[in-house]
Amino acid sequence: MTALFWLVDTVLGFYALLVLVSIILHWLVAFNIINAYQPFMRSVMAFLYAITEPILSKIRQVIPAIGGMDLSPLILLLAIHFVRILLATSVAPALGVYGY
Repeated sequence: MTALFWLVDTVLGFYALLVLVSIILHWLVAFNIINAYQPFMRSVMAFLYAITEPILSKIRQVIPAIGGMDLSPLILLLAIHFVRILLATSVAPALGVYGY
């Protein structure tokens, strides 16, 4: 059971990292630091878009952009952090798993 909680926590942490990388790459493209038309960058950005956009679009349906700022990645990162803390402090100890 410990391995299952460790796996879920690791996957959530990796997904949060992908969201952060996606945010940073979008900023770099917006400020014209990275050329988005290079084949490698296009494939990386397409992968990150395919991984993160389904969840971000659902958040955008509920909370639209405020003042031109898209807050959906921030809300997603906060939700991931909340779920990781909830697993570590409430769910895992309730099932007898401590210190994973």
